[in-house]
Amino acid sequence: MRKSRNTSLTHLDASNRPRMVDVGAKAVTARTAVAEAVVRFPKDVADVLRDGGMRSKKGPVIDTAIVAGTMAAKRTHELIPFCHPLAIERCRIEADFVSDTELAIRCEVAITHKTGVEMEALTGASVAALTIYDMCKALSHEIVIERVRLLEKSGGKREVRAGKAAPRKQSRAR
Repeated sequence: MRKSRNTSLTHLDASNRPRMVDVGAKAVTARTAVAEAVVRFPKDVADVLRDGGMRSKKGPVIDTAIVAGTMAAKRTHELIPFCHPLAIERCRIEADFVSDTELAIRCEVAITHKTGVEMEALTGASVAALTIYDMCKALSHEIVIERVRLLEKSGGKREVRAGKAAPRKQSRAR
């Protein structure tokens, strides 16, 4: 098991009680996050969906998932207790088949603020995937949602690319 670089949890106070992180002294910066969820279908279900233009009896699957994921990203603070309420500036959700049976859903969220939007991107991708499951479950209950993960994060203390974290490069005054 890989050891984490940061051994302290930001959502605990000195007495190990839960708390919201104080972002009052942080700098306002442009922040983005991209998250992905993969929906794996049985082959026959994937074929039916592709042949039917990604429509189910409940309506257009991808379009509905985009709306649901966007709504979820905007309301993340209502679902996850210590997330700050944020006025998201951009939320973009895309869904594409990456194999015969796997649909990758990517959610990109952007804001200019004192806190990041990783949780908003993860929530948007997750709820979009759940919406696809809900709309397609009449075809099969063997649909699997997997690999929900953060792909990218920028702004703030660390940059993340495809699961690799790196300290943000500081500009030098000249």
